[in-house]
Amino acid sequence: VHCGTIKGYTSGRTATGRRKWVVSSAEYSQTTGSQRASASVDAAEVERAKREIQGLVQEIAELSRTEISEVEFYDALLNKVVAALAAPGGAVWTFGEAGGLQLTYQINLRETGLIENQIGQSQHGRLLHQVLQGTEGSLVAPHSGTGDATDNDPEAAANPTDFLLVLAPVYNDQGPQGVVEIFQRPGARIATQRGYLRFLLQICEFAGDFLKGRRLRHLADKQSLWEQLETFTRTAHEKLDVRQTAYTIANEGRRLIGCDRVSVAIRHGRRCPIEAVSGQDTFDKRSNVTVLLGNLAAAVVKTGEEVWYSGDASNLAPQVEEALEAYVDESNTKSLAILPLFEPGGQVELAPDEEPERAARVIGALVVEQMVDARAPDGFRQRVDVVRDHSATALTNALEFEGLFLMPVWRALGKLTRKLFGRSLPKTLTISALVIGAIVAACVIPTDFTLEANGKLRPKVRQKIFAVQDGEVREILVDNASPVQKGDVLVIQE
Repeated sequence: VHCGTIKGYTSGRTATGRRKWVVSSAEYSQTTGSQRASASVDAAEVERAKREIQGLVQEIAELSRTEISEVEFYDALLNKVVAALAAPGGAVWTFGEAGGLQLTYQINLRETGLIENQIGQSQHGRLLHQVLQGTEGSLVAPHSGTGDATDNDPEAAANPTDFLLVLAPVYNDQGPQGVVEIFQRPGARIATQRGYLRFLLQICEFAGDFLKGRRLRHLADKQSLWEQLETFTRTAHEKLDVRQTAYTIANEGRRLIGCDRVSVAIRHGRRCPIEAVSGQDTFDKRSNVTVLLGNLAAAVVKTGEEVWYSGDASNLAPQVEEALEAYVDESNTKSLAILPLFEPGGQVELAPDEEPERAARVIGALVVEQMVDARAPDGFRQRVDVVRDHSATALTNALEFEGLFLMPVWRALGKLTRKLFGRSLPKTLTISALVIGAIVAACVIPTDFTLEANGKLRPKVRQKIFAVQDGEVREILVDNASPVQKGDVLVIQE
């Protein structure tokens, strides 16, 4: 029983001379009853706090399995942790591209005084790097560290602030990834401070799981991208037919880029008609949208410069701006890119004092459109550039192949040659040898030739006999095939 809660007591001496306190039974029962009530209230508060913390931990665990950006994750995580610990603020430090720690998210960092204190920033940075060397985290009291923070020693790893710093590293399967820092009010008991650190370490484990899952998803997306790229390059270069190549570029390119529609235009003189549209096996080339898009592609191809449109066309050439506005009014496109396709080797970066051997020949244009959302997805331009490069090469090869003289004849001869001299070469040689052998044998080896048939034997010399005068034949003196001489009487006539 705390002395401050005891009322109505008397004092006396024991046999040993020690002072004793005597409390009446009524007063004691009243005191112990109030203590039990206070203990029950404290237990309820503790239980409620435990449930809140468990709910918070569950929320962060679920958050670590979501597909959000790193900044959004640390935003939610730090706000929840600061609220759970009733801390004035906190910060999240992660590795930047240069390899050093950078501030990713913060709450009330200005109240620590680090922003205005350059030496303090150096001391604080060294303290963060020390935390990254271990996995147990750290509790750093105000104005404490490996050196005296008040001596303005930039080489010291110290806490130059008035707050208790609760520091925990974030690890994943690739090692340390950053530090979560909480600015806490000083003065709490050691056990309470250690509770802060244990809680923060548990939260940082979820942060490590989030980074690991994010990296695995990134690797899976990259693997999927490489597979799509491999499929696109294989199918785009598979055939040398211009029409089939254009359709392959439009359909596979749209899948690789992740846009709403891709169209391919082929240049024919001053015109640049649309040859293929993604998702459409056939389309009306005389429709308003198709004609306007062809006019736009022709205007862009004439300038030779790529066009990226997302709502503002004021910085474009007048002829391009006019064609673009006409097409957008008809198609309601949110954003589009018209990229001229150059012959491979035509676009070469030269020094300012060098002149190109020949002008780059434009063979067509690639049109990429966003019909619903004007915002470009991640890696949009990089994917467009990849599709553009492979499309230019594939279309150039197809156009050169179809432009060869007497191409249908050469193609038929090529097919015949492949059939005769491909895998069927042994059969071809065998049959050819048999035919040549038969011809030689027929010409060289003599043989009897007997021919049987029905026929009639006729005289070699035949004469037609006519009577000098008309009359009636009374008697024929000769038979058929009878030999006669000159002057013999053959027929008697009256």
